[in-house]
Amino acid sequence: MFGVSGGTEVFALMRNYEPFLSSPESGEVRRSMNDDPVFLLTITEGQAVSYIEDMRQEDEGQVIICGRTSDNTPVYEFIWCNESAGWLVCTDDYREGRLILSGNYTKMAIDNALMVMYALATAQKGTALFHAAVVSCDGRGYMFLGKSGTGKSTHASLWLKHIEGAVLMNDDNPVVRISEGQAMVYGSPWSGKTPCYRNVSCPLGGIVLLSQAPYNKIQRLGALKAYMALVSSISGQRWDERIANGLHQTENELASNMPIWHLECLPDEAAATLCRATISF
Repeated sequence: MFGVSGGTEVFALMRNYEPFLSSPESGEVRRSMNDDPVFLLTITEGQAVSYIEDMRQEDEGQVIICGRTSDNTPVYEFIWCNESAGWLVCTDDYREGRLILSGNYTKMAIDNALMVMYALATAQKGTALFHAAVVSCDGRGYMFLGKSGTGKSTHASLWLKHIEGAVLMNDDNPVVRISEGQAMVYGSPWSGKTPCYRNVSCPLGGIVLLSQAPYNKIQRLGALKAYMALVSSISGQRWDERIANGLHQTENELASNMPIWHLECLPDEAAATLCRATISF
């Protein structure tokens, strides 16, 4: 559970979060980590934030710059189509943040700020925000990993079309949490280009790393290759030792205990049926 404060114009842009709302008045409060919010974000308008850049991440016209202010406070600038959308200034433990909006891409800044804070604030809680697509089938979730353009969404859609009972849980940013040795996968308010914002969860049944090929072939990965597949698909700030250690524990437990497969495939029905038959045992 996390909290957001801001004006009515801000909340009008947050329809994708409505399925996840906690409402004490209705008695339908969902506790995700414990009784306290994992973090609190305040959304305002204001002046640009000066900082020293540490690193940047670029993806399809979107840039996230990580840096520090003069007093060593973490800051993130979100840029879309070469225009700054806002600055997120956080406490060192990522429990509190302030998003200062700028320009025309307010929605993009809000979603990115919340994703950043969620990924960092939960890293030491057995939780990871993945870049993946996930479907549920027969009570278990199956997650598809891969670099941008490798066909995660396409493969998920093939399951929906050809595998009886398959349902899309999330198409871009599912959450995995390990608690008492059980890995659970959750829908999230962030789902990329496909608007799939479902407040659902189920046990994680398997993870599949996808790559394009002129044939369909699947094999289970050993622990080291499985670990590396997870690392490249999980959001996190790995130069921060606390966050890196938390993510390592989650990745190591998944790589050691969860079946992780590599599917070299065509974008066809045969790939989906081969995958389903192999990983769901």
